[in-house]
Amino acid sequence: MIRLIQRVCLKFYSQLYNEEGQDLVEYALVIVLVALGCVAGINNVASAINTVFSNISTTLA
Repeated sequence: MIRLIQRVCLKFYSQLYNEEGQDLVEYALVIVLVALGCVAGINNVASAINTVFSNISTTLA
């Protein structure tokens, strides 16, 4: 019975101090930051393209 409890405690502590999942979280945070940067950049590009087409439309009219 004591060996079973020792194995369960050892398994619990090994899972508690397992740092394998931290890499996944760090990669996810980097991907989120890159995605936010892309969204912000795309909004600026979309505004610039809209301005260019408005200027072309005004010039042709």
